[in-house]
Amino acid sequence: MINHSMEKQNKDRLIKELLETVNEIQLKFQSEDDEEKQWLIQNSPNPVVAELMKEMTVMMLHVLDAIGKLEPVNGITISKQFGISKGSVSKITRRLVDKQIIFFEYLPDNKKEILFRTTSLGKQIYLLHEALHHQIDIGVNRFLQRYNEDELRFLVNAFRETLHTSWIQSETYGQSIAPSQRDACTNEEPDTDKALRSLTITEEMNEIMAMLNKLDSRNLKKAKAILNDVFFSVYED
Repeated sequence: MINHSMEKQNKDRLIKELLETVNEIQLKFQSEDDEEKQWLIQNSPNPVVAELMKEMTVMMLHVLDAIGKLEPVNGITISKQFGISKGSVSKITRRLVDKQIIFFEYLPDNKKEILFRTTSLGKQIYLLHEALHHQIDIGVNRFLQRYNEDELRFLVNAFRETLHTSWIQSETYGQSIAPSQRDACTNEEPDTDKALRSLTITEEMNEIMAMLNKLDSRNLKKAKAILNDVFFSVYED
């Protein structure tokens, strides 16, 4: 019985530590945007590109990335690539056109459909962004090489399960911990109660764990861009 109680306390402590680490990872991903922008500026092929890099947002870079890969491409396809609204894609592409990074053209037999292409300047920025992803891929691979095959398999399985698990509708605990019910849980240990509440207070945690599941840098960056676009960007009317 003593061993069981100690095991539970240790497990609760580790859960608490894991949740705190996940939150720290979220902050790390957000702070890395500045580091990546500095890399892009420092490695720009010319002063014009370097100056534009100071104004480019993460979402602008990824919309440009989609255009560079798929051109000629329309806004609907770009929207599907990122899972963001067509309105947001429209605003971003207008900004890219204004900066002469991309241009649009019409289909000969359909004047309503607009296709986007990169300009010469846009192509330089696209290739620079590709070089950044290549640099990140090398770093991610070097970091993960420290783990053995069993450890990597465990990480993949844990992240896949996390991706398909709801923190709100938890099958493990099978009960609500809404504020009106927390006072009734008098037998719950403090650390456990805190850990359980942490599971429900931040929807962004699902996004972060999903990002971790996408181990290649391109999908990580897309997920971060979506998070920033949905929760943190302010759009003008």
